[in-house]
Amino acid sequence: MLAAAKPVARNLRIILTQTIVQHLKKIFLLALLFALPVAKGFAQQTTPPKQLTRIEFLFDASQSMYGRWENTSKMEVAKRLLTELVDSLKKIPNLELALRVYGHQKNYPPQDCDDTKLEVPFSYGNHKKIQDRIAKLVPSGTTPIALSLMACEADFPDTKSRNIIILITDGKEECGGDPCAVALALQRKGVTLRPFVIGVGLDVTIKNAFECVGKYFDATNETSFRNVLNIVISQALNSTTAQVNILDKYNKPTETNVDFTLYDSNTGAIKYNYIHTLNTKGVPDTIYLDPLSTYKLVVHTIPEVEKDGIVLTPGKHNVIGIDAPTGYLNLKLETKSDYGDLKCIIRKGNEFKTLYVQSFGKTERYLTGKYDLEILTTPRIYLTKIDVTQSTTTTIEIPKPGQVSFLFPTEGYGSIYLEEKGQLVHVLNMDENTTQTSYILQPGTYRAVWRRRGATETMYTVERTFTIESAKSVLINLR
Repeated sequence: MLAAAKPVARNLRIILTQTIVQHLKKIFLLALLFALPVAKGFAQQTTPPKQLTRIEFLFDASQSMYGRWENTSKMEVAKRLLTELVDSLKKIPNLELALRVYGHQKNYPPQDCDDTKLEVPFSYGNHKKIQDRIAKLVPSGTTPIALSLMACEADFPDTKSRNIIILITDGKEECGGDPCAVALALQRKGVTLRPFVIGVGLDVTIKNAFECVGKYFDATNETSFRNVLNIVISQALNSTTAQVNILDKYNKPTETNVDFTLYDSNTGAIKYNYIHTLNTKGVPDTIYLDPLSTYKLVVHTIPEVEKDGIVLTPGKHNVIGIDAPTGYLNLKLETKSDYGDLKCIIRKGNEFKTLYVQSFGKTERYLTGKYDLEILTTPRIYLTKIDVTQSTTTTIEIPKPGQVSFLFPTEGYGSIYLEEKGQLVHVLNMDENTTQTSYILQPGTYRAVWRRRGATETMYTVERTFTIESAKSVLINLR
């Protein structure tokens, strides 16, 4: 268990104590949880976000919107239902709307790929302006979707709000742009969340082209178009519920009381930061999350664990599971005053990088696994493959040190070495500006080498071999 050249092996006690840590209680509570039915209507327990939300409607008024759809044109249905939707949003707090239209200023042919315009900018209470502008739209031009999406970036006043684009279209990109690349760039810049795309009577061969642009909804008729609009607005304005299950080695969500952070996967921005909590029933507490982001979850255990690409299902209770079984490492001193604030460097097994620095006299929590320890005593103690297991406390206790004191006839140069298997292992250099000094050392056999300052011959070198025992002192008088 100990590295070969470590002198304190015979004196070191490694005590493994099995602690239940209320494990049986947790298992009982979990069994009770899984026996209970999910509460009816739980998925509807959503709360509107408190921050400002900005929704920009990106409306297709290209010539193809003249196409017949059921008993009228796509344009007439889209204008009527969007007008009704805007009217229904009048009393929604913390909400600003804007309208951008493309394909409505120039006739086709010829093709004009710059045909996009912010018709109504963001502001409070502009519902009537948007409705009036929608009523006057007449399809005429082509379909510059990528250019219009790119133009939306300048439409949003800032990125402090939840910025959402709702694209309503019946056709594909006609100007050689890449709507998917533009939509992704807007998300990565933090300008907007993932757009919504509502396809109005789209041909099946075109639908796949929009799935990379944003969350796609297919409106096959007027009724489905109305339903889709309501679903999109609901998702845009509401949070959804979730719980983070931090799983132990038995795949049970018993791990808790640890920080976790949810980042936006596209931008890297911090979205939520919580300390994991079990509720009164002993199960992971419910939190409210914005369903429009894709998340990366980082659980700040030692070491951290993470899970990326988390997509929530809006309107439903989402369970996010991540493996993070933990145990405990207790560093124990018989008498703390012997060392002061003694530290220990913790590394993952066979890795050089420092994972954590733990003080003696404290217990810390780690992921289960094997760790290497470097205890900053004099000389240092190295332990390898120390096992931390689920819900168990592994206790490392080191012996009391001893003390060596030196009396020198004058100032001089000297070092202390550890004698180990016929070899001298350097421990420390002594203070060259004093005539007396003391050192706290681990039990073992040592050799001191000293020579007075100003000596001109090597023969004046002095050696002393001495043994350090726990809680005992040794005096080396070189006078």
